[in-house]
Amino acid sequence: MKTITLKRGKEDSLLRFHPWVFSGAIATLPDGLEEGETVTVAAADGTCLGTGHYEIGSIAVRMLSWREEETGKEFYAERLANAWQLRRRLGLVRPDNSTFRLVHGEGDFLPGCVVDVYGNTAVLQAHSPGMHYARNMIAQALTELPGAGIRNVYYKSETTLPFKARLDPVNDYIIGGFETNIAEENGLKFNIDWLKGQKTGFFVDQRDNRALIETYSKGARVLNMFCYTGGFSVYAMRGGATLVHSVDSSAKAVALTDANIELNFPGDQRHTSFAQDAFKYLQEMPESAYDLIILDPPAFAKHRGAIKNAMVGYRRINAAAFRKIAPGGILATFSCSQAISKEQFRLAVFTAAAQSGRKVRIIHQLTQGADHPVSIYHPEGEYLKGLILHVE
Repeated sequence: MKTITLKRGKEDSLLRFHPWVFSGAIATLPDGLEEGETVTVAAADGTCLGTGHYEIGSIAVRMLSWREEETGKEFYAERLANAWQLRRRLGLVRPDNSTFRLVHGEGDFLPGCVVDVYGNTAVLQAHSPGMHYARNMIAQALTELPGAGIRNVYYKSETTLPFKARLDPVNDYIIGGFETNIAEENGLKFNIDWLKGQKTGFFVDQRDNRALIETYSKGARVLNMFCYTGGFSVYAMRGGATLVHSVDSSAKAVALTDANIELNFPGDQRHTSFAQDAFKYLQEMPESAYDLIILDPPAFAKHRGAIKNAMVGYRRINAAAFRKIAPGGILATFSCSQAISKEQFRLAVFTAAAQSGRKVRIIHQLTQGADHPVSIYHPEGEYLKGLILHVE
């Protein structure tokens, strides 16, 4: 195993167990080092600091272990077993719930790796060359997890790996094949499009927040903006909403929402969907038409250079919702942009509320589900921000 040596004084972050080594901290790279290779990282005095995957870019090493360690199939099997036991302890492995995140990168001590489980299919996503090369070992270990019942592993990394690595990943089944794309979440059924859908096919991170919205839906007129697969809409229907309107600019997303509504509430006339631009819909909809509005947009800022424009976007959509929501209404507003901090998001929503001149109270502050754990040494893993607001 080759060794990367750090500059003097640059080992401090690793001594605090932060899992990233930035390129500027590196003093020397060994000859013949290939992207995705497993390496040891050493301090300037030669002290071994741990083992990780090397890649070209700002993040040069993603740490897998804090000692020199072989990372073969047994290594991944142990990490996956620990992740599986946590999901069991969280109460997510139940007859009425077969949808959850099994591996959340750094939060499960497998940086660069994401695994979402949908029934007996696991969708594996690599965000680093090292995890791309480990995909077959990981897939095999997934199918051997005791009690998990995973028979199929679909690899979906065409859009998540750095293009400069020239890895040419192909989205396809590593093990098994297609059986069914219907999975269950808290007793509700969903069509999961892991073949062509966003992320791994479903936004698993909003499960707990969807359940919370359900409790506020009884007797309410509900608007679900940026609906994608209609998760919030389905929960609102079960919660007893009098009507639910789902809006997304993608006709394909709207069709998937309609399919999920029909799957759970066949023939129910309370739901209507609209393939329309969200900003335009908010601007043109009548005042007081909705008692509960959900704003769950895609990431407005995927990197720090886009923060300014993202803040404008969050202010715009929230200001429109504050102006139009019925008195006594509930606004659920979210940001999934990792580049936007909780403080920045709250400032954008505060500014929008102040512009509306309405009385607004925070009743819940939300984040991602517990199956998206955040390593205490890697606060960057907390990306989802949400506020539930009461608007007088």
